[in-house]
Amino acid sequence: MPLLRPRSGYRRPAAARLDGGSGRNDAVQRRRLPARAGGLLPRLPALNGADLPRSLAEHAWTDHHNFLDLPPELCRWDAAGTVILPIPYEATTSWGTGTREGPAAIIEASRYIEWYDEELDREPYEVGVYTLPSIDLGTVGPEPAIARLRALYDDVLEAAGDRFIIGLGGEHSITSAPASAWTDRLGGDVTILQFDAHTDLRDRHHDSPWNHACVMRRVLEHGSNGANRANAADIVAVGIRALTREERDVIRDHRIEVVFAHEMRRPGWVERAVEALGENVYITFDVDFFDPSLMPATGTPEPGGGSWWDALDLLSRVFGERNVVGADIVELAPRRGEEASAFTAAKLAYKMIGFWSEYR
Repeated sequence: MPLLRPRSGYRRPAAARLDGGSGRNDAVQRRRLPARAGGLLPRLPALNGADLPRSLAEHAWTDHHNFLDLPPELCRWDAAGTVILPIPYEATTSWGTGTREGPAAIIEASRYIEWYDEELDREPYEVGVYTLPSIDLGTVGPEPAIARLRALYDDVLEAAGDRFIIGLGGEHSITSAPASAWTDRLGGDVTILQFDAHTDLRDRHHDSPWNHACVMRRVLEHGSNGANRANAADIVAVGIRALTREERDVIRDHRIEVVFAHEMRRPGWVERAVEALGENVYITFDVDFFDPSLMPATGTPEPGGGSWWDALDLLSRVFGERNVVGADIVELAPRRGEEASAFTAAKLAYKMIGFWSEYR
């Protein structure tokens, strides 16, 4: 299948762009918020009249908040090149809880991101950022919930065309939906790039094959329950530092390239990861990839993780040299009084938008 490159037709209307690159015009002035004492980030008021595409209106949505706190004229569906999809799903967490609050915390923290990116020398929001309302997966079990999310992703991908979609979790089990959707959409011609502390390759955990610790096993098996290997997604995992013997056997028996965290201390790991990728790449980023000193707010932290610059070094190479079709950021579990983790996750999403818009 030929490489699918996003079309280049998404551009900000002239009135909404920067004034000569030297500063924001009146339509895009930053809304500054008062300083706060400790505690979780405050709830944002819901936007009025979300302009959902008609094909998506039948799904069950809840609150609607705006990534980056962009004014309405800068985040219309018809002018947006990127889409944020909040997925506040949590049902199978193993230790620390709170991932259902992750999407809201990320979006709220994004209000404090400076729009200018010094590395790219531009303001990536100009590509257009549309924030969908949060998807309500109800109170059903993990398997039907993931099935509902898969149906939603099929509709979102159809409506979005070539827009770049970032899902905000939520626990890691949600990745089964977009990964399988892209695998089917591209006829199996997609590599899943997994940033993670754990391989998530267990067959079952806590008596469920749909536990968040099993998500990459389900991704690996997708396509006639694993029988059609030509339609199964390849996986490249980086930052791994916790796994079972069973998972190590799965790695050895299947087409999985793993860069363990201890290997990231030596030169050449970025090149090794990039070379193992196919042309089309879907990124799933579990925030426990990061060392707990940088990302304490996650359900199953592991010492010895990656740094911010480790992540950006690989992401910039992947966006620059491959066709990144979509991404998700999962497993943020906000902690009261600790807002840096949510801000880091929000900045990560904005960096992905910047890299995508730079290299598309």
